[in-house]
Amino acid sequence: MNPIQAARAAGQQIWLDNLSRSLINEGHLARHIEQGVAGVTTNPAIFHKAIAEGKDYRPALDAMRGENLSAEQRYERLVIEDVQRACDVIRPVFDASQGDAGYVSLEVSPALADDEAGTAAAARRLRAAVARDNLLVKIPATAAGIRAIETLTGEGLSLNVTLMFSLAHVDAVAGAYQRGLEALAARGGDVSRVRSVASVFLSRWETLVDKLLEDMGSDAALALRGKAGVALARQAYQHYLARFHGAGFAALAARGARPQSMLWASTGTKNPAYPDLMYVEPLIGPETVNTLPDATLAAFVDHGQVTGNSIGAEVEASAAHIAALGKLGIDLDVLGERLQQEGLAQFASAFGKLLELTA
Repeated sequence: MNPIQAARAAGQQIWLDNLSRSLINEGHLARHIEQGVAGVTTNPAIFHKAIAEGKDYRPALDAMRGENLSAEQRYERLVIEDVQRACDVIRPVFDASQGDAGYVSLEVSPALADDEAGTAAAARRLRAAVARDNLLVKIPATAAGIRAIETLTGEGLSLNVTLMFSLAHVDAVAGAYQRGLEALAARGGDVSRVRSVASVFLSRWETLVDKLLEDMGSDAALALRGKAGVALARQAYQHYLARFHGAGFAALAARGARPQSMLWASTGTKNPAYPDLMYVEPLIGPETVNTLPDATLAAFVDHGQVTGNSIGAEVEASAAHIAALGKLGIDLDVLGERLQQEGLAQFASAFGKLLELTA
């Protein structure tokens, strides 16, 4: 049993945070799935790299030159094909898990982050265009995005909520998901067919908190470095357990509704002084997902250690760590909003560069 399979035995799905036409054409995605990878996530930065560096897209781009298409329409045609093919490759995982695993994520345009109606319309359009049951449409956890999440969940769409950086984001997104399911159930819809994951970004959080602690420079501040990401994830998981395994979700669970799984994102270690698996090994546990970039996935396969339910360990210590940050003036919710805006700006920049490639 390799580490990916061992994590699955402990209740966690390992997903790949990458997709490109060459990954599919050369069989690498299929081999990852054979190892136990149970899903795929994408974002504008991933597709920008794939299209900019991949020769596989040139014939399709050349073929579209004579058509009256916008740059965004060309981009969507390229990535929808990739997502469809990836959905088909991983479909056996979806079928074997009865819809619990085997998903591929595709993100709405970052330009819609503050547009509730536009986000909802784009999600419906992408869902129809991809036309695969194992698609997750990615929507950011902005205020407008959260309202759209409630609406779309109520319509039965399966979603990956992205760019979450705080416990406030976790609670708001979970609430929107639950209200959406309740609306779907009230209309007689099948809540068991809806799948959702809530993506909490970790290494970006760590980088910012470490910088603030280093700027403070005190022994107390410096002693807190390198622990914020794991502490945030462990507390987020406690919020997940309280909501989705508590009395408030029981009626929906009885109708077959699935909890909204916590997904750990941004899990490649950015500080070379830190362990390469610092957002993997300590965060394994039931009903969770961890999406790994290529290098982190390779490291996990090479030397990852799975010790059971590590996400449930040191719960009090993680709460104490967040409290200690608060005492130093580091407010998770305030920083979470800042990080979300920075993340949106990065994705918007990547998306703009993408459109330049397909213009």
